[in-house]
Amino acid sequence: MSPERGDGGMEWKLFADLAEVAGSRTVEVEVESHATVGDALDALVGRHPPLEPRVFADDGGLYEHINVLRNGEPAALDAAVEVGDELALFPPVSGG
Repeated sequence: MSPERGDGGMEWKLFADLAEVAGSRTVEVEVESHATVGDALDALVGRHPPLEPRVFADDGGLYEHINVLRNGEPAALDAAVEVGDELALFPPVSGG
């Protein structure tokens, strides 16, 4: 039996070229209870594998220039997430 929508669901908002690579500005992912931002990021990359080389360095760590937000605030990968959280992922923004 699959979990009902919302049981472990959260939404990623993707910006700039990350949205282009994924083919969407928003992506719903499902994670287990007691999940972290990193677990949700793994779920996102699992749904959209072309994001992996854009987000993760060769050593498997998150590129320093990739910004991750949870409910509008900067988030560490080991931060806990809750159902309904809004996560955002974006590359550096340059102006000019």
